Amino acid sequence: SMVLDIGGGTSEVAVISLNGIVYSSSVRIGGDKFDDAIIGYVRRNYGVLIGEATAERIKHEIGTAYPGKELLEIEVKGRNLSEGVPRSFTLNSNEILESLQEPLFGIVSVVKGALEQTPPELGADIAERGIVMTGGGALLRDLDRLIMEETGIPVVIAEDPLTCVARGGGRVLEMIDSKRASFLAME
Repeated sequence: SMVLDIGGGTSEVAVISLNGIVYSSSVRIGGDKFDDAIIGYVRRNYGVLIGEATAERIKHEIGTAYPGKELLEIEVKGRNLSEGVPRSFTLNSNEILESLQEPLFGIVSVVKGALEQTPPELGADIAERGIVMTGGGALLRDLDRLIMEETGIPVVIAEDPLTCVARGGGRVLEMIDSKRASFLAME
C-alpha cells in the first residue's frame, strides 16, 4: 500500500509491503508552504501583508486543491504595504487554488515519483487499494481529488489524519514492549 503524510514542514510518501518499506521519499513541502504561498499571493496581488495565522485561517476556510463548482469567499484584514495602514479585502477559493499551484505540484510530483519506483506487483495492489493520506495537509479541500485525477489511483483520507500516525507509532511501541516482556519471561 502507499501512504502520503503531509505534515507542516514535509510531505513523505512510502510504499509499504509485508516485508516493510519498499520505497520512501520526502519533500520539504507541507502546510507551512501552503501558508507561505497564500501570504506571497496576497502580497503580490493585493499589496497587503498578512500573518501566518491569517494565511492558515484562509487555507482552512476557503483553501482548495481542485477547482470546484462552489466559489467560497473570505473577508481578510492585513496591512497595506504602500501606506502602512490596515486594509480589508475579499479573497475567493479560485485565488487560493492559484496561489497553491507550486506546492501542490511538488506533492503530486513526489507521489508520481513513488509510483514510478514501485515494483509492478505492488503497483497493481496500490491501484486497487489506493493511496492513504495522513497529516494536517490531507485536510486541504479536494487534495484527494487532485491526486486521484493526476494519478488515476483512488485516494482515501485516513480517519483522524492529524493523529493517526502518532497513534500507529504508539501501537507499534506497545507491540514491541509486549514482545520484549514475553521474550524476557522465556529466559
